Amino acid sequence: MVSGARSLGELLPLWSVAPFVLLLVAVALLEVVAGRWWSSLRNKALVAIALAVPAAAQILVGHGSRGGVEALIHSMTEYVSFISLLAALFVISGGIELRGSLTGTPLANAGLLAIGAVLANLIGTTGAAMLLIRPLLRANAKRRNRAHLVVFFILVVANAGGLLTPIGDPPLYLGFLKGVPFEWTFRLWAPWLFVNGVTILIFNLVDQFIVNREERVNRTEGLLDELLAHEPLRLAGWRNVLLLCGVVLVLLGRGAGVGNGGDPWPVGLPEVALWAIAILSFRVTPHGIHEANHFGFRPIASVAIVFGAVFVTMTQPLLILNARAEQIGLERPWQYFWASGALSSTLDNAPTYLAFTSIAAGQLGIGVDDPRYLASLAGTAGGSELLFAIACGAVMMGSLTYLGNGPNLMVKEIAEDRGVRMPHFFGYALIAMVIMVPVLVATTFVFFGPG
Repeated sequence: MVSGARSLGELLPLWSVAPFVLLLVAVALLEVVAGRWWSSLRNKALVAIALAVPAAAQILVGHGSRGGVEALIHSMTEYVSFISLLAALFVISGGIELRGSLTGTPLANAGLLAIGAVLANLIGTTGAAMLLIRPLLRANAKRRNRAHLVVFFILVVANAGGLLTPIGDPPLYLGFLKGVPFEWTFRLWAPWLFVNGVTILIFNLVDQFIVNREERVNRTEGLLDELLAHEPLRLAGWRNVLLLCGVVLVLLGRGAGVGNGGDPWPVGLPEVALWAIAILSFRVTPHGIHEANHFGFRPIASVAIVFGAVFVTMTQPLLILNARAEQIGLERPWQYFWASGALSSTLDNAPTYLAFTSIAAGQLGIGVDDPRYLASLAGTAGGSELLFAIACGAVMMGSLTYLGNGPNLMVKEIAEDRGVRMPHFFGYALIAMVIMVPVLVATTFVFFGPG
């Protein structure tokens, strides 16, 4: 199977990556030049279909007998698993409400980001993001400038925070399914602490500066006093907390092969279980909680449409990348850190993780025909170092664009629904890189020794 996939990658022409490149360009440009038109789910679907159908046709018609059918089915299977998990976490977290109000001071906001960085490892970056973005926006409703709050929230809670467990972020979950021991990710605690700690510190300084400027410019000297006003917090929707635990059990059961002799569950069974939990959550959640959370399906629908096209059109680029691994010239951990991170920022970080772990395995002579080949990679000294770098790069740099990780677009959609004017694709990417690149460069020297 793997040799066929590699031979197919060698046969694919470079121009077959065009639909994927055009999709990235469309997502970036249409939001800037035709924002109102692009905001329509119908128009998003039209663009997605217009690019995904030719990509699927090219690999099916031109290379179907050489593994094209299997490759496309594999991409779509991963998409179904991806969107099933995101949808379940989105629906369930939308049924949990933190009532009362937090203070909106810079210190309290930084504390919320720190809580989110921890919580992301327990209920996933999607679950933590959906649970905490609304309280953050509500606590800062009196602020004129709130976009920076959401940007830093995406950087920490929706991405870098979920580095410590396979549940935290989709790439790590895929690694768990392919043989990485559950506890292996605990060793990533040092870069997790460093990156999130430095980023939250930067956020606190930026937020304090913006609060002080608002007080001067708008002559609102009592702004901090207003932000300190809050009501006692209480949690509503406890049944959904139990359902979140159900999602975690499904993920653990799938990876450990519970009830299936240790082998992974049959394709479709985990997805059905996740959708059943999501439907149950929606049915048992009181309407008042959904109303208070401004819950709606538009954010997850937008993500499903865009990423459906991403997973279809990425089939050829990933095959070509895997087939030409020897030409890429990656050898050292710091190279894998930046290469996997750079691709994760434009391509979803889950398939990027798989692409680079496949390259790393090939470099060490580890075959990828075994579905759990990453157990061998994680179990060797050199392989573990490369896996360490790939995991950090994929998770941390998934924050650099709206496409890097599934929760990014959902957080953006929710913030805009609540009246926050978010940066467009290029604007966000520029801001995120200005903040994160210095932190990531420091991370490289501290943990991956490029010298």
